[in-house]
This record gives sequence, structure tokens and C-alpha cells, in this order.
Amino acid sequence: MKTLLTSLALLALATVSARAADDGVIAAVRNADVERVAATQAGDGARLGAVLSDSLRYVHSSGHVDTKASYIQELTSHAMVYVTYDYKEQTFTPISPDVVLMAGHAIIGMKDGASTKPLDLNFLAVWRNEAGAWRMIAWQSSRIPQPAK
Repeated sequence: MKTLLTSLALLALATVSARAADDGVIAAVRNADVERVAATQAGDGARLGAVLSDSLRYVHSSGHVDTKASYIQELTSHAMVYVTYDYKEQTFTPISPDVVLMAGHAIIGMKDGASTKPLDLNFLAVWRNEAGAWRMIAWQSSRIPQPAK
């Protein structure tokens, strides 16, 4: 009986420890995403370079695909300007100690010439721990259809 109680106590402790580790990982990825959004809005290539993986595959809701280099170039040249970034839903799912999925719904204000158009998107992003730094390795989004009028 004592062995069973000890085993159950160790299992409970391991579960609490794993949950705390997940919470720490999620907080780190959330912070990395806050930095990514700020760097994206600023069009800051150096900051983007630090938070995006060299293996980045960024699939826009239009279907256009960027690499890390092409995405940063579009943002720093202001070919793309993200004015607002409003998460309506954002969930984090640790897949392993070094990989986290971030999924949700965001409304992103994209500057198109003189006007800003809202992009209502569902998205999936993949974050990977690379040498101790969380970097986004993939993004894919799709537009949410507007209701018929």
C-alpha cells in the first residue's frame, strides 16, 4: 500500500511538473510572438531575423508563399505593411519540448496604398526552439468568408 501511495504521489508530482513546464514554454512562445508582431508592424528586419527561423515557410491567405528572406524583404521595403494585429482567439499546444503549435483567429489591418483593409483570418503557426530561442518556422492562414448580404 505504501508503494502504491508513493507511486501515485510521484505520478501527481510529475504531472504538475509537466504542466508547469508547458506553462513556461507557452509563456516563452507567447512572448516570442509578441515580439514577432511588433517587429512585423515596425518592418524591422533585424528583429524579424531574430524571431523567424531560417527555415520559415510563410503561406499568406492569398496563397503566396514566402521564405524568411523574401518575407523580411517585403516588410522592410514596405511592399507589405501590417497596421493592426488583433487576436480574437489564440491557443498554444506544445507538441514536444521544442515544438509548439499556435492556432487561432486574427483580424489584421493590411495597408493597401492609402487605405487599410482588414483581413479576417484563421491561422496556424509552428514555433520551434532553435538553440534556446523560440522562432516561428511556419505560418499558414486562410480568409474567413464574409457573410452574404
